[in-house]
Amino acid sequence: MTHLSRTDADLYYELRGDGPLVVLAGAPMAAGAFAALAGMLAADHSVLTTDPRGIGRSSVRDRDAPSTPRERAADLAALIDHVGRGPAKLALGSSGGAVSVLALAERHPESVDAVVAHEPPLLEVLPDREALWAGTEEMLAIFETGDRLATFRKFMEVANLRLPDEVVEMMAGGEPSEQELADDAFQYRNMYRGTVGFRPDIERLLSVPTRVLIGLGEDSAGELCDRSSRALAAMLGREPVMFPGGHIGFAEDPAAFEPELRKLL
Repeated sequence: MTHLSRTDADLYYELRGDGPLVVLAGAPMAAGAFAALAGMLAADHSVLTTDPRGIGRSSVRDRDAPSTPRERAADLAALIDHVGRGPAKLALGSSGGAVSVLALAERHPESVDAVVAHEPPLLEVLPDREALWAGTEEMLAIFETGDRLATFRKFMEVANLRLPDEVVEMMAGGEPSEQELADDAFQYRNMYRGTVGFRPDIERLLSVPTRVLIGLGEDSAGELCDRSSRALAAMLGREPVMFPGGHIGFAEDPAAFEPELRKLL
């Protein structure tokens, strides 16, 4: 558990195990969400996890500056180089982290042999993107009122996610910690628009030596990320790779997720 200092950020990362390098990345999810999966893979691989810039234990010099997928991809490339075990055999990115690893394949293909973009939330690949952007901007406006629970409910609506009310209350109700408030602010103000508005360079992704795979949860049917994942996979001319569970299946049931990921290793 240590840090890498860059010009504009100080990146917290964890490195487990020994062997070929695997990277697990989220945004805004931090390293802790991948701990169980990383522990399993570390039996015979080196596993790198990190808090994305501006989130958790990773700081940025300017908290008013945007955090873009390409900046986070550069962070991942720098971390891979820093730990000295690259190129990575595979980088799995989930949600916003899926967008980060798409940018990693585009801009730093020498750093990674294959990426799995698990459920990237890409509005620009969808035919109803104007309505989705309108809902997104409404959600971001609600956030600025300070109503954390209402913000999360609007997020769920835009993403077409369904959770029981008691789960929603548990996740977004109550009194948040100072770190949670800081992470929320950085996510919604600095990360969100750039992540969901990312436009993958399809021609570039088809020409780089990095193998680009789109991951999709078996339980995610009808959700925004199901639709965007299928649309992107079709643009790349390939079928999505199916994984157990839903949007965060790797965290909810890592024992079921890990064997499917190993097939790609």
